[in-house]
Parts: sequence; structure tokens; C-alpha cells
Amino acid sequence: MRDIEFAWSELGGGPALLPRVETVVREGALAARLPVRELARACVGACALAGAELGARRAGLAEVPRVRVDDGAVATAFVSERHLLVDGRTPTGFAPLSRFWRTADGWVRTHANYPHHRERLLRALGPAGACGDPAAVAAALAGRSALEVERTVSAAGGLAVALRTPGEWAAHEQAAELARRPLVERARADTPHARALPPLPDRGEGAPLLPAAGLRVLDLTRVIAGPVATRVLALLGADVLRVDAPHLPELPDQHADTGFGKRSAVLDLTAGRRTFEDLLASADVVVTGYRPGALDRFGLAPEALAERHPGLVVAQLSAWGAYGPWGGRRGFDSLVQAATGVAAIEGTAERPGALPAQALDHGTGYLLAAAVLRALTERAARGRGAVVRLALARTAAWLTAGARAGDVPAGDVRPGTADVPARGVRPGAGETGAPYDGPRAWLGETGSRIGRLRYALPPVSFDGGPGDWARPPGPWGTDPARWEAAPARREGTSARRAGRGRA
Repeated sequence: MRDIEFAWSELGGGPALLPRVETVVREGALAARLPVRELARACVGACALAGAELGARRAGLAEVPRVRVDDGAVATAFVSERHLLVDGRTPTGFAPLSRFWRTADGWVRTHANYPHHRERLLRALGPAGACGDPAAVAAALAGRSALEVERTVSAAGGLAVALRTPGEWAAHEQAAELARRPLVERARADTPHARALPPLPDRGEGAPLLPAAGLRVLDLTRVIAGPVATRVLALLGADVLRVDAPHLPELPDQHADTGFGKRSAVLDLTAGRRTFEDLLASADVVVTGYRPGALDRFGLAPEALAERHPGLVVAQLSAWGAYGPWGGRRGFDSLVQAATGVAAIEGTAERPGALPAQALDHGTGYLLAAAVLRALTERAARGRGAVVRLALARTAAWLTAGARAGDVPAGDVRPGTADVPARGVRPGAGETGAPYDGPRAWLGETGSRIGRLRYALPPVSFDGGPGDWARPPGPWGTDPARWEAAPARREGTSARRAGRGRA
């Protein structure tokens, strides 16, 4: 429970609520050298507790509902993109140029899933790699140092980072900047809000407790972490409208996985400025996931938003943090793993490794949702908005430093050299043990406008709360850019949810 304790404390939650959390520990789920299962459990548990807390306040309950965190549900949700099937089709994973490559002095990790990132990577490599053939790219990289590739590709707007050991990353200026900040950065806005947080709408008999019902969330995020956060808010009843630029389409399978419960619109923030300002004027929450500074020219810097819209909760997600020499740099989970020493710890002597899930993305996503929920609870109590910030690299610092003292060497570790003991965790207070026999119990099926979907069920669970999303995802960018007039009705039916959360 101490991982959940830490996460809850970082969110500003009071310790009196922690006994409301029960965990089901399943050995073998998210197995890794680093304590990935513990981190994942903590992020989801803190998020569920934040939802239960907000629900109790808005519904006027005498007691916060009990929270149940099951490692099986958490492990399934943390690889939700791998479990997704669309009409029986397995989603596309990493693109051919998104991988580790040998360099003259080590390894470099690139990310080129999006066409514009692929183009910038190839442009940075020059004629030698311009054709985009993996063999040609490998040859172009083999003759350069990893840091040279990192600098050249980043300068071109592409994505590449050199593999670092934990010790090498600790010596980096960006790591020092991260170490000076908390896991969850929270700042209350000075301006009192103009409208009260409304009580929950009346629930019919048997209807779930939806803590975020009636609240409007403007989702300006992409990829995994940010959309995971807003997917949680949609689960808890918020009207979540994702807005993308027309010229930056999301990858279809990625959108399908993270689009549950939401609507999706496209809007040019220049030509459609009046429409966007209308959305902002009645939003309760804005979540941004673009690199820090990228939206500032539209007046969307977090502090500027909070000042212009009293009572607004603004949540900013970034890869490296909104400060330091890498504050404005692009990044993804796989790149953060490579830069911060995670890939070195999880690798072998032959090559770098990876976590069993994109746990930095998913974990940070659940923490971001939790930070929003806690900020809404505090808004209801104190009448002010807030700005909250999280970074994938800061979550990575928690994962590596929180690997139980002595489990992972703090100094230089080359791939395969970390001598990490087996992590046989005995259930403690508020915990029960159970076997893990795969994800089947935590998968659902439903129809949708994009086809028949198999998907991971939500791991966020508390007494009386929702067990599934109110709507499946639709095609990207096909909804109108306006708020719903009334709560959404459920579309489709979950065909299989056998044994969810079983002990």
C-alpha cells in the first residue's frame, strides 16, 4: 500500500481515506525488473480514490465509497492498445523506423509512427537514409555517435534519444530539474471561480455514481498518456470533447483504443477561434498534451488559461517537463525509457530492453486524471481553479528511484548488468493475494461506428461506480465542435465481462 500512499500524498489527498482502498495482488502481472506492477497499481488506486472522493462530495454521501484495485484489471488496461481488436483485426504497433538502432558507440531510440516525424527523421539523416529503408537507416546510424544522432534529429524536429544508463541520466541537467520537482505539480489559481461546481444530477435506482457527471472536459491531447487521462474522466461521466487540428490526424487504432466515452472533433484554432473560445467559456477542465510552449501562441499556456477563465482546472502533460534544457522537446514513452535508464535496466548484455507495458504513458495518464479529480474536489470546497502538471520523465524517476532501496543500482548500469532480486511481495494491510491467469476476465466487446471492438475494461473501480464507458469510440474528427446538451446515452452493449475483478 505504500506506493498508493505516496501517490495519494503527491496528489494532496488526506491519509484518512487510504483505508478505503483494497488491493488484489496478482503475482506475475506486469513482470519486470523494475516495480512496474506496484507503480501501475498505485496510479490506478489513487485515481479511483480521487474519483470516489469527488463522487462522495458531489452526491452528499456520508462516506467515501470503497475502492478496489485488482492487479489483473490494471495489467490488462496498461496494455489496452495490445488487446484492442477492430472487427477481429489486430492493431498496428510501432512503425518500422520506431526502434533501437546501433550507433558507433552505443544505441539510439527513434520514434517515427507519425508521418511528419518519419519525414523529419529521414531529413536529418541526409541522403544516406533518405529512402526510408530500414537497412539504409541502420547503415546511416551505425557510423555516428548516439549523442550526435540525438542532437541532429532533435534539431530537425524529429525524435531520437541516446540510450543512457541511470547514472548517465542522473548527471544530465534535465534529470536535475526533474529531481527538484514533485511527482504531481499543483498550483491553485488566485481568482475565485465564477460558477459553482454543481451537485450530481439525480440518479435513478441502480444507476452508477458518476463523479464527473455534468462537467465539461476539453481534450487537447494526443497519443496515449493524455487520452488515457481523459478516457478516465469520460468513464466517470464527464462530457469529454477531443479537439485536433485538421492537418494532424490521429493514428486510427490509437484513437480507437483511447477514444472510449468521448467525442472527437477537428478545429483549426485560427480559423475556428470563435468556436474554440465558446468551448473554453463553458469548460470545467482543459487537458493539454502537446509539448510545452506549442499552444502558447493561441493563448493556451496553462497560467494564461487559468487567469482568463476563473474556476478552470488546467492539466498539462509533457514528456520531459515544462522546464530545463529539454522542456520544449518532443517525446514519447519509449524515448523516455531509453533516456532515463529504464531501457538499460530492463535490457540484456546484447541490447536494450523495455518495460512490459508503456507504463510511463499509462501510469502518468491515470495520475493526471487523479490530479484533475482532486482539483475538482478542492474547487468544490474552496471555490478556485487549479493548474496541475505531470511529466513522463518524472514518473520514470519515481519508478527507478522507487524500486525499493537497493533493488536497482543507482550508478552506471549497462544493459543486462542490473542484479535485481525477485520481487515476491506478500499481501499487506488492505491487500489480498490471487493468481494471475491472463487478461480474459478484464476484456469486453461492443459494437461501434468503426466496427466490432474487443477492448480492455476500465480498471478504475469503486462501490457504486461505473463498470464501463457510456459510449464506444467513433471515427476520428467526425463529431461537431460543441458541448452536448444532455448526458450521453449508452451506445452498444458489452458482450462479455466475465469475472471482472474476481478474487
